[in-house]
Amino acid sequence: MALEDTRLPVTLLTGFLGAGKTTLLKHLISDPQAGRVVVIMNEFGDVALDHDLIEEATEETVLLPSGCLCCAILGDLATTLGTLEAKRAAGDLHFDRVIIETSGIADPGPIIHTLAADRQIAQTFRLDGVVTLADAATGIKTLDQQPEAVLQVAMDDVLILSKTDLVDDFDLIRFEKRLAGINTTARRIRSSHAELPRGALFGLSAMRLGVTHAEIDAWLGDMPDAIQHEPLAGLSGLKATVSAPLAFNAMPSVAQGRHDHRITSASIEVAEPIPATVFDFWLNTLIALRGPNVLRIKGILHVEGAAYPFVIHGVQHIFDAPVPLKNWSSPDTTSRVVVIARDMEEADLTASLNMLLSRPPKSAPGHDLASGMMVETLEMPF
Repeated sequence: MALEDTRLPVTLLTGFLGAGKTTLLKHLISDPQAGRVVVIMNEFGDVALDHDLIEEATEETVLLPSGCLCCAILGDLATTLGTLEAKRAAGDLHFDRVIIETSGIADPGPIIHTLAADRQIAQTFRLDGVVTLADAATGIKTLDQQPEAVLQVAMDDVLILSKTDLVDDFDLIRFEKRLAGINTTARRIRSSHAELPRGALFGLSAMRLGVTHAEIDAWLGDMPDAIQHEPLAGLSGLKATVSAPLAFNAMPSVAQGRHDHRITSASIEVAEPIPATVFDFWLNTLIALRGPNVLRIKGILHVEGAAYPFVIHGVQHIFDAPVPLKNWSSPDTTSRVVVIARDMEEADLTASLNMLLSRPPKSAPGHDLASGMMVETLEMPF
């Protein structure tokens, strides 16, 4: 039986300027499922005003120095989390969850990186999910003008559309299609006044022991419609699926304001077990060549020879330790991998994922497969 993951969950709350994060934060900290909460706030401008708006809550609020959280020295975040944990261990603070509210113009990547890369922090805290709040009334303009907003959408787990009562159905659907083109896996929730069902924004990550297969499916999102490929040499019965082509080129012909045309997503399903050497070569080569371009990788893997599946998650070149599940929930043991990247051709990203369909050749006597033959057989498309 798997041990329980006792690390404290961290919810990263980000979103467009003026989208209503402070209002949403008030709902979050009053949600009974949140437990006892510590909030780390960092916002440009009227920090004191935002503090006044939430100090009515009984939870403790921690304010960092003014300035963008992810643009400031990341040691500030690590130090703050370390201090909170020290006070908790000493009995001076009691909390079950941390919510980090970022600036409206913050790239969430460096914050996620800190949570995963700082070993001391990672021993105590784990990322539970990225929640992005998008203003439906001004969202398209924000995506055109703020590249950070595009990154927020690309890296989130749940996307909340606020102020939906201020736009008509046509504009709302157009905005949702724009968002879906950036992130195919995020769950989208419409909200007029940042009001959400209880618990809707907690328990988002599949990177925890005891996670259910239903939670993994929700985390990975709906796979796009299957596109059948010609069988690769020596393969049969395998299928791959990729997202609908995005208008993404190395030199976009669209207006420079369309930052989301730099974002590409692709996904794949592999019906047969994946040899560990194939997956390791694919991942190591992708990260070595395009690590900074990879925004998120997540998936569930059926590794050849393993009796149970593994859940994987990474941001750029930083990966959480794979989480083993007790078993498969059904006879279907298909592996699913999703990649969201920037400044990569969609065809190249898909071709890269198709490497997971490959099978290494038989090793000749005395020849180490991992030391050379794999590299000779599988080549990255970029």
